[in-house]
Amino acid sequence: MKAAEIRSTFLNFFESKGHQIVASSPVVPGDDPTLLFTNAGMNQFKDVFLGFDKRPYTRAATAQKCIRAGGKHNDLENVGYTARHHTFFEMLGNFSFGDYFKQDAIKYAWELLTEVFKLPKDKLWATVYAEDDEAYDIWTNQIGLPAERVIRIGDNKGSRYASDNFWMMGDTGPCGPCSEIFYDFGPDVAGGPPGSPDEDGDRYTEVWNNVFMQFNRRVDENGNYVMDLLPKPSVDTGMGLERLTRVLQNVPTNYDIDLFVNLMAAARREVEAAGGDNVDKDSPSLKAIADHIRACSFTVADGVVPSNEGRGYVLRRIARRAIRHGYKLGARTPFFYKLVDALTREMGKAYPELEAKQRRITEVLKQEEERFFQTIANGMEILEAALVDLGADKVLDGELAFKLHDTYGFPLDLTADVLRERGLSVDEAGFNAAMTRQREQARAAGKFKMAQGLDYKGTATTFQGYEKLMVEDAKVTGLYVDGSPVEVIRAGEDAVVVLDNTPFYAESGGQSGDCGVLINGKAGFTVDDTFKIQADVFGHLGRVLEGEIRIGDTIDARVRGVQRAATARNHSATHLMHKALREVLGNHVQQKGSLVDVDKTRFDFAHNAPMTDEEILKVEQIVNREILTNAATQARVMGIEDAQQTGAMMLFGEKYGDSVRVLDIGSSRELCGGTHVSRTGDIGFFKIVMEGGVAAGVRRVEAVTGENAMNLILEREALLESVAAQLKTPVADVPAKLAQTQEHVKALEKELAALKGKLASSQSDALAEQAIDVNGIKVLAATLDGADVPALREAVDKLRDKLGTAAVVLAAVADGKVSLIAGVTANLTGKVKAGELVNMVAQQVGGKGGGRPDMAQAGGTNPATLPAALASVGAWVSARL
Repeated sequence: MKAAEIRSTFLNFFESKGHQIVASSPVVPGDDPTLLFTNAGMNQFKDVFLGFDKRPYTRAATAQKCIRAGGKHNDLENVGYTARHHTFFEMLGNFSFGDYFKQDAIKYAWELLTEVFKLPKDKLWATVYAEDDEAYDIWTNQIGLPAERVIRIGDNKGSRYASDNFWMMGDTGPCGPCSEIFYDFGPDVAGGPPGSPDEDGDRYTEVWNNVFMQFNRRVDENGNYVMDLLPKPSVDTGMGLERLTRVLQNVPTNYDIDLFVNLMAAARREVEAAGGDNVDKDSPSLKAIADHIRACSFTVADGVVPSNEGRGYVLRRIARRAIRHGYKLGARTPFFYKLVDALTREMGKAYPELEAKQRRITEVLKQEEERFFQTIANGMEILEAALVDLGADKVLDGELAFKLHDTYGFPLDLTADVLRERGLSVDEAGFNAAMTRQREQARAAGKFKMAQGLDYKGTATTFQGYEKLMVEDAKVTGLYVDGSPVEVIRAGEDAVVVLDNTPFYAESGGQSGDCGVLINGKAGFTVDDTFKIQADVFGHLGRVLEGEIRIGDTIDARVRGVQRAATARNHSATHLMHKALREVLGNHVQQKGSLVDVDKTRFDFAHNAPMTDEEILKVEQIVNREILTNAATQARVMGIEDAQQTGAMMLFGEKYGDSVRVLDIGSSRELCGGTHVSRTGDIGFFKIVMEGGVAAGVRRVEAVTGENAMNLILEREALLESVAAQLKTPVADVPAKLAQTQEHVKALEKELAALKGKLASSQSDALAEQAIDVNGIKVLAATLDGADVPALREAVDKLRDKLGTAAVVLAAVADGKVSLIAGVTANLTGKVKAGELVNMVAQQVGGKGGGRPDMAQAGGTNPATLPAALASVGAWVSARL
């Protein structure tokens, strides 16, 4: 069977078992910010498993496009060198949302593998979670797999539930044991069975993973993890199409299956046309190219373009890795983008987006390839030269690796790929240090792009902003447009103005620069930001509103007082918050970054755990008590050694000279050059609005003060009052009322379900009388008003029992959609199958479905044709008797 046939056979098999075939979701998750790419078939059903979403079906089957080339799941470095790793792959999966569970899931897998795909039973092994006796019993007693080929896999990572055979969506939430199926390629292939020291070999290949979600992991009131049974256990399975095809086609690697053979042949042809000579058809580089054209094409088809961040950067890395492999084989002109056509021929029928967007995909990859080919030769020449002089430790210098990345577009993993082929490595720590340094420099320069390259040789700027918000007759000592010095700036021009003295605070120490205006009798200039051109030279960034300004002019400099005051409140609150954090969390708390502006204070600090609600409240209470003391702020300038003897702490890590500014705010004493309130009471009120992690061992707090804090409280109070009004209860009683309402809703839902069941039961008695006799068999096809799928299923069961030998089809219409359930008594399934019957009716109402011979489910979208569809049931049954 070819890969395309295997894919369709899988989907058709599960459709016959009552599963709804659901189209693959994009490789770019549109509604899940936790994922870089779709990496498993269950991703699109995540909210269904969590109970946030409900589908019109309880069984589904998919062929899902997946990418594992970034983040937690990253197989990129293995692609081309192993038998089974890919950046892009197709995950075949069947899912049960509270319908069937372990027994049916395992039986379906076994039936498909051994009866449909005809795999030898003696070649199959299974693993189960060590404590899952139920799954072990199903495999050994019901399926009949010998006990020596059913392996219990237990704790291998230091925790009872940290097993390869225990799946968890996260630290909390739905989870459960797994049962995997392995195929044994025989003793000629290296590797041992799962759970053995040699399990990573290729002899035993996993082809199917059944995940049985039967628990909900939560944290109890004592902070301990507990496992609760889920009310509706579910099934999530996955089977890699490429691995299964390898097994069914009995070939050595995934790259020998028909799909890859054709792609690799196309890659070989295009590489040789671009300069390659007698390329080995089994080259690992061809494997990488064939794999990467799939990942790149599907990623572009779903809206991603190459860039230097996020998904775009992963796309660029994969594309450039493929191009480098082509270059290694001799290609000296672009070739990679030409493979889009070959890929579309292979997979376009299954994934129509490839055909629809083929031109776009080709153009995007061509542009990226042409850009990279302009630099790859120089980059490879530099790398080759460096490898000749490599020392005895066989490690490439991290600075050179960064140069290749920064100048020639070689991502680190691309350089590492080249080195790995030669048994070498790269100094990643050195690379990361160079990257960090460059980012810091870019951050400093990028915000003020007009300031890049400013060459100022005039007098220093005297800062008067501690005492004043306005300075009259400041002298213009420098003017710059687009980074170049000019003598005059005119209306409409963006520019940087340097003054001999100013009240404007220049961004430093985490505090944003001031804004305001420069004005005289002939010109006006709005200042949007202030920054330091040099340590003691301030640049005022903005635009000329009217007139013109020349070197040597005098001008009045006026800071916007409202914004300065708001920024000062936030900055002063930061000092108090820092001290409070150390009091509440411990003296290990150290500042790791900050941003203080007109809207908020953002403070990053060293701490290895999230703050609890109680800890946040304590910090807020400490800061607000300091505010209520209304203590005067004191600033003193003194020598650095004297300052150190006072016990002052440096918050922002600035480089100070011999003289420093020691600031006392409340009980806080720190070195700081920023602007602050006169008294702590000027802060008004302090409120933390966010706490979260930003890096390993680093937490971030954001807080507001003054009017922003007051407005936040007023908004929340209005929201709370609105909720209270909706609940018709006093504000103080809202929590109790909400709890009561939730319990009431649950009771109503339970009561509604019971009523629907009673309604279905009462109607089924009347419906039984409508059954017609077809050659001695009772046939009933009718509509059950107000019923949902469970009610339909219950009614069909009762009608089968009541009618004896019978075929029953019941339908219900809700929200313009048709739900169908068909049931056939056991003594009739040899001639009349419920799956075929329900599918016949569903096709007439704009849908499809299927299921077991005795019970099946379907749906449709055209209620208008339902009466005629139901009327056809008698003749259809008669034709099969």
